[in-house]
Amino acid sequence: MIISCALSAGLLAATSPAANAAVDAAPRYSPGAPGAGDPYFPDMGNGGYDVGHYDIRLAFSPGTQAINATTTILATATQDLSRFDLDFQGPLTISRLTVNGLNATYTRSGAQELVITPPNGLRKGSPFVVSVTYAGVPQKIDDPALGLSGWVATKDGAVALNQPIGAATYYPVNDTPDDKATYTQTITVPAGLTVLANGEPGPTTTRDHQTTFRWSMNRPMASELSMLAIGDYDVTRGVTAGGLPNITAIGKSIDTKPGQGKVFNQTTAQIIQWESSVYGQYPFDSTGGILADVGVHYALETQSRPVYDQDTSDVDGDLLAHELGHQWFGDSLTPVHWSDIWLNEGFATYSEWLYQEKFNNVPVQQTFAKTYADEKDWSGEVADPGRDNIFNDLVYNRGAMTLQALRMKIGDRAFFEVLTLWPTVHRYGNVSTREFIQFVERLTHRDLDSFFHTWLYQPGKPAL
Repeated sequence: MIISCALSAGLLAATSPAANAAVDAAPRYSPGAPGAGDPYFPDMGNGGYDVGHYDIRLAFSPGTQAINATTTILATATQDLSRFDLDFQGPLTISRLTVNGLNATYTRSGAQELVITPPNGLRKGSPFVVSVTYAGVPQKIDDPALGLSGWVATKDGAVALNQPIGAATYYPVNDTPDDKATYTQTITVPAGLTVLANGEPGPTTTRDHQTTFRWSMNRPMASELSMLAIGDYDVTRGVTAGGLPNITAIGKSIDTKPGQGKVFNQTTAQIIQWESSVYGQYPFDSTGGILADVGVHYALETQSRPVYDQDTSDVDGDLLAHELGHQWFGDSLTPVHWSDIWLNEGFATYSEWLYQEKFNNVPVQQTFAKTYADEKDWSGEVADPGRDNIFNDLVYNRGAMTLQALRMKIGDRAFFEVLTLWPTVHRYGNVSTREFIQFVERLTHRDLDSFFHTWLYQPGKPAL
């Protein structure tokens, strides 16, 4: 009888609300997803956590092109994690990996997955720290459709340009535009070389013929917009008319016109000041640009400090207007998925058109009409161009034409409100084409679904 009562009491306790709550609260650890869900790049990014900060400490040897580095990542679990992935590719060798200061087990899987199993499960909502120490010679990515990205060796050093898939060539990362973070980069090189990166410079120190540069990006940044340039550069420092620090640099090996460094700096300042009057407050704490002998044949809107390859050595206003316009559209506002890249490139191309109107007296409507008449290929969807077409004219030119067609549809007053309010309301966030359409419709109190369907989703030349 005593045993029976005790057993009954135990059963009652086990089924009480408090006991059920305790059971429900017990963690159910599971692996984070090995991809972030982007249909164009299914292996890029990872699930189960959100990165808050990257601290990259890297020493570079130009003679061997080798690096020795430790990257420390501060993240927060978004589920109860038994294990998680980072993107990390190429021949770099890991010598130590810890989670919350304790050695963790890890494996390399496929082309880019670094699969990490911490010694203890990570509870949902809990912060954790991952530290990876590694060394080797980083290798660039040469994609047949998308070109060169990642760590690119140069004659006097290296330049890292990470759009769309290059960041993981030299640091472990959650390589998806949808997981922005702040950054510090502490880079040591032989004395005499210069290091430039995103954001603001910290103190530079030299010891034993080695110089350490420190850079900090204190605003959220997508990994594809991170940047590093090591080499022999002439650096020009100035401020915009609004007092914004402006750091530009030109590789000393590039054959430029006398005074080009000053012109580059002043033109950058002028365009930033003008674009701020159109798009609203500049979203970062400094600006600038780097003209580098890197051989990639493109310019890239790396956050706060675009990089221009040497074959753009004229650094003309159109190009600067494009890459600096990206600081609002593409950098501060970043697409959720790569299919929405017209929200970057269409707005940046439209920045060129506005620049031509403002500084060269070429009306935007004239540029639109010429582009509309000259465009040969109208196949494809602007808002879903396909993985291999994210850098094609379909995205750039038709994206810009969509904006001018919208301007004609809703009028100048509403259109320029869109140009200012869209990047202001969504500052530092991720956005989609659907969100943009809804934003414009709410602002104008108009049903524009048919208009946007024609210009963004329907292949073929739209009727005017």
